[in-house]
Amino acid sequence: MRGLQAAGGAPLSDQAEAGTADGPVRARRIAVLGVVAVLAYVLDLVTKTLVVTFLEHKEPVEVIPEVLLLNVIRNSGAAFSIGTGMTIVFTVIAFGVVIAILRTARQLRSLPWAITLGLLLGGALGNLTDRLFRAPAPLQGHVVDFIQVFPATRFPVFNIADSAIVCGGILAVFLAWRGYQVDGSRHTGEESDG
Repeated sequence: MRGLQAAGGAPLSDQAEAGTADGPVRARRIAVLGVVAVLAYVLDLVTKTLVVTFLEHKEPVEVIPEVLLLNVIRNSGAAFSIGTGMTIVFTVIAFGVVIAILRTARQLRSLPWAITLGLLLGGALGNLTDRLFRAPAPLQGHVVDFIQVFPATRFPVFNIADSAIVCGGILAVFLAWRGYQVDGSRHTGEESDG
């Protein structure tokens, strides 16, 4: 029986083992996604709470001269103050991103993608929380931004959620470029159609 092969070329026994192990692998990857998302979300929420409590309406705090400034602003736009005044649109987009990530998680068997999706989910939920619950109104809340790097360059002010989203986005592009799939497979581009 060991010599029997399925249409895909893999021995039937290997496919049976992969099918049996598939559930636990997916569960572990979803757990990693959840842990990364919770860590990003909690870090974002705690830092925003602290800076609003202690630094809002005060002079910016220079942490590293000419490199890092804590400067609290309220942002009605997307990451890095893009599209200010379109808060409701970005709230709807954030809901869509969260739903897309949760749907994708059903196929998740890749550890790098679990980390990537966790960063994206945690960041999206962090900024979505601001849009839902902060002033001026529900679904129109302004996101708390406070990290300003190289202030002399006028680089936009951002927060931990923005950082998680950008890092997740960079990882997603890298993984896609290298052919890594959410389901754990890898396409190298060397396979032939025939």
